[in-house]
Amino acid sequence: MKTANDPRTERWLLPDGVNELMPEDAWRVETLRRQIMDNNYRWGYELVMPPLIEYLDSLLTGTGETLGLQTFTFIDQHNGRSLGVRADMTPQVARIDAHAMRNDQPNRLFYLGSVLRARTDGAGGSRTPLQFGAELFGHAGPSSDAEIIQLMLNNVLLSGVQPEELLLDVGHVGVFRGLIQDTGLDAELSEALFQALLRGSLPEMQELLKAASVSSQVSQYFQELAGLAGESSVVLDSARQSLAGAGTAVQEALDNLQAVIDAVKVVYPELELHVDLAELRGYRYHTGIVFTLYDESGSELARGGRYDAIGESFGRARPATGFSGDLVSLALARHAKGTEMAPADEGIWVESAIDHELWTRICQLRQSGERVVTALANTSMSAADCQCDRMLVYRDGAWQIDAVAS
Repeated sequence: MKTANDPRTERWLLPDGVNELMPEDAWRVETLRRQIMDNNYRWGYELVMPPLIEYLDSLLTGTGETLGLQTFTFIDQHNGRSLGVRADMTPQVARIDAHAMRNDQPNRLFYLGSVLRARTDGAGGSRTPLQFGAELFGHAGPSSDAEIIQLMLNNVLLSGVQPEELLLDVGHVGVFRGLIQDTGLDAELSEALFQALLRGSLPEMQELLKAASVSSQVSQYFQELAGLAGESSVVLDSARQSLAGAGTAVQEALDNLQAVIDAVKVVYPELELHVDLAELRGYRYHTGIVFTLYDESGSELARGGRYDAIGESFGRARPATGFSGDLVSLALARHAKGTEMAPADEGIWVESAIDHELWTRICQLRQSGERVVTALANTSMSAADCQCDRMLVYRDGAWQIDAVAS
């Protein structure tokens, strides 16, 4: 006996975290997709389209190592090897740079496509994001980091949000790495400190440092790091003072961070910019600056950072920096709701029987960019039902366009 909740009687239900878009929202997403693609091309970035599936060992290389639990896997019936459905396109683009587009010059690449994830990132999150992003390979200086952030902001602004409504949170894993390197802490203690800092647990850090019998100066450095978060100029000034005695690697990381922030502020002076030197998400593969872009409600719009040597597993280590985001979430954000992104309710209605002369006229109109909708036999649909504001009428020996009577 079938019950009310029997899946056999509710075949229209979708899996958790899997959504579909109705025409209005679908057009919003598609309009923004086209704008972003054209915009990235004008910035000098080339479009790449990686495959939906790859061998698992390729997908889980480099940054992909953290995606194991997010990746759907299955066996290739042709050769018995493990395949995976991409959960992130970044490792794929790194493979393209290392092999298919191998050269000694910087490569600017962008991508836009669906990914599939085994679980959501949070409540209400999507397991099928439409990922957009860009990567810049082959340049290690702060100017490429600044360009990637500027491009990310430029893409996001196409959705209708204004710079003053955004918050860019920036960090640099090189500060923590530099402290570990300069103080010579072993791998076990380094990992424990990393986990404590990730949790924001200052008492735990203090206990770890005390048990390791590190100097009071080293202990102070790590404790100061946990509190270095806030408005960018204030935090960087504080970091210069509190970490003044730290080694060269730390100072170089702070210099790099300052240079990137200065370059971003030149282009987007209205942008609210925070620095968080305890932000270590992605620490295991990021090698420099890390950043996340939020709207004023606190929703994440895009994120990225530097991950040098990502191509090493593909046989060619290259400096790399990039960003990515979910196009559907961006297009449907409340900012975009107030922006005209879908086609307007306009078109030309044809309710007469089609003959050669009329068909020629319809083709001419469509080729000129007009939307033309023809009536279907034995239906009651009208011009208004099909969002048409004009209609074709035969008058004075020719097909002419008239306004639809209100």
